[in-house]
Amino acid sequence: MNDTRIEKDSMGEVQVPASALYGAQTQRAVNNFSIGGKPLPIDFIHALALIKKACALSNQHLGLLDKRKAEAIAHAASDVAHGLYDDQFPVDVFQTGSGTSSNMNMNEVLAKLASHAITENVHPNDHVNMSQSSNDVIPTAIHLSASLSIHKTLLPALLHLEKTIESRSKDMGKQCKTGRTHLMDAMPITFAQELGGWAQQVRYGRMRIEASLPRVLELAQGGTAVGTGINCDPGFAELFCKQLSDLSKLPFRVKPDYFEALSSQDTAVEISGQLRTIAVGLNKIANDLRWMNSGPLAGLGDVCLKALQPGSSIMPGKVNPVVPEAVTMAVAQIIGHDACIAWAGASGNFQLNVMLPVIASNLLSSLSLLAKAARALADKAIRDFTVNRDALHASLARNPILVTALNRVIGYEQGSKIAKRAYAENRPLIEVAKEETGIDEATLRRVLDPWRLSQGGIIKENSD
Repeated sequence: MNDTRIEKDSMGEVQVPASALYGAQTQRAVNNFSIGGKPLPIDFIHALALIKKACALSNQHLGLLDKRKAEAIAHAASDVAHGLYDDQFPVDVFQTGSGTSSNMNMNEVLAKLASHAITENVHPNDHVNMSQSSNDVIPTAIHLSASLSIHKTLLPALLHLEKTIESRSKDMGKQCKTGRTHLMDAMPITFAQELGGWAQQVRYGRMRIEASLPRVLELAQGGTAVGTGINCDPGFAELFCKQLSDLSKLPFRVKPDYFEALSSQDTAVEISGQLRTIAVGLNKIANDLRWMNSGPLAGLGDVCLKALQPGSSIMPGKVNPVVPEAVTMAVAQIIGHDACIAWAGASGNFQLNVMLPVIASNLLSSLSLLAKAARALADKAIRDFTVNRDALHASLARNPILVTALNRVIGYEQGSKIAKRAYAENRPLIEVAKEETGIDEATLRRVLDPWRLSQGGIIKENSD
């Protein structure tokens, strides 16, 4: 049995798998591009299908496409957007820079499905691609897929992480710990203060994304080939944005300048930069957890992360901070994606950026990675760690840096002398301070109380 069929396009005949819904142009792309070994993210493909549905309905409304064809295309696009034909989009990420191959892949699949549905010819270019060019469709698909991912996945994940941190912060009460600067002992802080800083990092991350969203919600559709809107009805773009907004439940609008929309990818670069910033924040949180969990005997030992799996193939009983480590690797990948997007964004020439597929792939990968990393950090590290209270109390009692609270009474030089002696003799600071200053123990305990110091309290010059 022959497992291929012959398809024709403007360049001639080509053999296509008999079961494939796509046609000649897609097959040529499959034959030509085998560099990356992976297609564009499926979220991008689903977004592209939604765009084709909105285009078909808009063309029907304008009287450019008859109702039967428009409804058949729209129905087929809905099926694709819901994942029914994911295996029909094999074109490699590293393809023609405009993404024309992926656009035609979608056009051919939808044309085939629509033709079967109404038993008449639906053409991939003349009907499915009506009023469109790859040069406005693919930038629009980047914005649509990114917007959907941000709203459905990233922002909820960041909010979940933020709320998880806030919940743990409230659980900590007045639990104090040794603060650290330069990885060295510093003045005491509370766990609530430290976690509050983490929560604010995540909160700012959400705000940064939200601040960029207005530009992501602007679409290039209607600019067609070079930004002039050739072969596109003057009313098409506004109608398209309304249709797409109804389908996606997001408030899309027409880009104010098509020439900027097609020739640059500054918004994708902007969003990627925001993702990198949030990722850097997650890296800080993950590394704080790794340091605080270090030990259990020779490290800091402030906290114990929940044991998730054996940590060594050779050392029995060893348990590692696997989730924070995984998060830091995801962060490294997001930073790499951002570098690629920045380079690709800088590669526009005249009326088109020709690195659209790799921008789409990296941006969506970063969005997915960041959302999953945020949830993993929340659910498998922050939610369940326990505090080693005895170890914290012991280190606080011997923290010579607490003498800072006496600076206004005894001066920096005598304070330094007391701190060095307490450290050298491995004695509680209060004992040494009492011997060196003559201040009574009750006053010293009040003044050097870690909780009081964590709230900014200092001894006044007229104190006892």
